[in-house]
Amino acid sequence: MNGVSRMSRLFLLAALCGALLLSWAGASAAERLPVGDFFKDPEFRSVSLSPSGTYITVSVPRADRTVLAAFRVRDMKLVGKWDQGENRHIDRVRWVNDDRFILYVTRKTGAFDFRVGTPDLYLSDVDGAKRIHIPNGGTYSIVDVTWDEPDTILVQRSVDSAYLFKLNVYTGKLNTVATAPLRFGGFVLDHAGKVRYAIGQKTEGGDFVTLRRDGEDWTTVHSAPMGESVRRPLMFAKDGERVIFSISDEGEPVRLALVDPQTGEETLLARNANVDATAMLMSSDETELLAVGYQDGLPGYEFVTPDHPESKALAGLLNAFPDHAVSFSGISRDGRFILLRRYSDVDPGAYFLFDRKSGEARFLLASMDWIDPAKMSPTRPISLTARDGTPLHGYLTVPRGEGRNLPLILHPHGGPHGVRDEWGFDPQVQFLANRGYAVLQVNFRGSGGYGNAFERKGYRNWGTTMIDDMTDAVDWTVAQGIADPNRICTYGASYGGFGALQSVVRNPEKYRCTIGYVGVYSLPMMFTKGDIPQTKSGVAYLKRVQPEALAEQQAQSPAFNIDKIRIPVMLVQGGKDERVPPSQYRLLKDGLAKAGNPPEVDILEPKEAHGFYDFDNKVRLYTAMEAFLDQHIGPSAR
Repeated sequence: MNGVSRMSRLFLLAALCGALLLSWAGASAAERLPVGDFFKDPEFRSVSLSPSGTYITVSVPRADRTVLAAFRVRDMKLVGKWDQGENRHIDRVRWVNDDRFILYVTRKTGAFDFRVGTPDLYLSDVDGAKRIHIPNGGTYSIVDVTWDEPDTILVQRSVDSAYLFKLNVYTGKLNTVATAPLRFGGFVLDHAGKVRYAIGQKTEGGDFVTLRRDGEDWTTVHSAPMGESVRRPLMFAKDGERVIFSISDEGEPVRLALVDPQTGEETLLARNANVDATAMLMSSDETELLAVGYQDGLPGYEFVTPDHPESKALAGLLNAFPDHAVSFSGISRDGRFILLRRYSDVDPGAYFLFDRKSGEARFLLASMDWIDPAKMSPTRPISLTARDGTPLHGYLTVPRGEGRNLPLILHPHGGPHGVRDEWGFDPQVQFLANRGYAVLQVNFRGSGGYGNAFERKGYRNWGTTMIDDMTDAVDWTVAQGIADPNRICTYGASYGGFGALQSVVRNPEKYRCTIGYVGVYSLPMMFTKGDIPQTKSGVAYLKRVQPEALAEQQAQSPAFNIDKIRIPVMLVQGGKDERVPPSQYRLLKDGLAKAGNPPEVDILEPKEAHGFYDFDNKVRLYTAMEAFLDQHIGPSAR
């Protein structure tokens, strides 16, 4: 990479690390804050900018739904609002012209749910007029907004084959533009709107392929089993001839390269040795890649075209918030307005609109303005080596003003595949740190973001290798002198609940207590209960990631290893959970009771699902968790 891009990223990383060190070394002990402060819904979850920079839309969580509001930026006047009803979440907005956008509306029944089913697709003017519904619209994804034709956009959809359509955004009418012999396929166009590539799965065999359009024929450029090597075209370069590819040869984190289709010559644009890219920042005219975002510990950017005027503006904004990370959420079509979010480990974040003409960044709104960053606890990235030599990365949060011989919570993330823990404000982590606990989060094998090979290493190893990675991270934290080896508990939700209980099964003497929240406890039951086995894709997922033999599934399941769980247990479950149904909870609970170790704390909320929505229920849950931890590894346990 060039010197300017390295300098910009190093500046951000150095500033963030400096802030973390100051927080760890010089702050006084944090006061105990009300439980509800951590678990009130944020004021918003996402913000989008209209192409002209005239409007923003704001998604607003409201317990069992996410609603949308549109504001005129000039005076922040409300101009439109949308509420699709109970358990319906407006989770994405995509502008299709200066005054109209698409709403993706999904069903979600719990705080930890992935979106359930296929999203519904609606179109609306910014003032709420001319609303239409596109049946099965969630199966369409936008390929090109076609700014020169404001009434239409290009969308793709794949069932038995991949299709490219022109969609009228006012009538919903579709016209077929191109097809490709792929399932789950998509298209890449050149700057003239001509179809040049298709990517997706073969209709037979299941390999993931890249096809190039040569006249009326498709030529295979690359083919590999899904999850292995990658050679995926992303967009055409500004010259209209070369193509930016995402490339991974053996499952390592992908690199971005500029490829000449005629000669095959590659020019490296961006690469990180440890992680995949998290963002691509485009120029306002959408013809140039400006920067690539990475989260290798702390978030940062590599600038691909540092001399572009818009790149210089972005780099300047990074420098303007030296003690925060910055994510860029949109840029107006004329390049004048840049929407950005400023956030950190102790700051839930705020949105600003930067005007390149005036040079001013205008504050728009804060996510959780009742949170005082000075009272939160710093989170630092960590790196360690697993017992077999595999590099691991994660995060450690230590209570403000403290740093040695602390009670520790191992907090594995959910998923587990395709997701990872990231640096930023986490209400659960901050709550636990505020109560005096160090919190350990490790991106164990199987986590996303570290390349396909790292993720595949977790397949069929949910209860073995992935757990060993968590154990190795705990041992590392003890060896650093941060954690007291006699005061360690585990806590997680969904797969994290599985990880919390299975860590105890695998290491019965290491932990003093464990908490499972809407957790999986029986791998065999995943094949028969819940919403995952109800779809072909869900069954395929389970067959890909779970052990094939029933005996091995049972060996890796907490519910079949009750005899090894001899410490106090807290279980939390939603009665309406469709992702991890109550049958999982009951199986473990009954097994513990028969073994003479019934859950010490047992919370079943009949109206909740995969993660609690109701504020009062959340306060009761975390108040009970606080008392449970305090008794076993907190002040009361000393």
